[in-house]
Amino acid sequence: MSTPSGLQYKRIMKGTGVKAKTGQEILLFETTRYRNGTILYSNEGTTTPVKVLIGGNQATLAVDEALVGMKVGEVKEIIAPPYLVKRKDYPPNVHPDSTLVIKLILHKILWQPL
Repeated sequence: MSTPSGLQYKRIMKGTGVKAKTGQEILLFETTRYRNGTILYSNEGTTTPVKVLIGGNQATLAVDEALVGMKVGEVKEIIAPPYLVKRKDYPPNVHPDSTLVIKLILHKILWQPL
């Protein structure tokens, strides 16, 4: 599937409960890789999820867009073009003009916005 912004995604596993919304803090596990399979970052398989405020400029546009509507336990894989994963600063192992494949696992929704 794809969105109007050009983000491609597939749902690997359905989640349960309420859908995540912009303005919520969530905990997630993720694995980011190049299309050739080279892993750039992963906290999957650890006990330490990342805390993200959806829409709070803490994640790339691609990750923020993909998280909206996910449910706890849902697993989604996105293919994000370079313009959706642009950052101010890049880790030394990430080329700024790369299309990235990101596996997202929504671990927990911490709070609901008012």
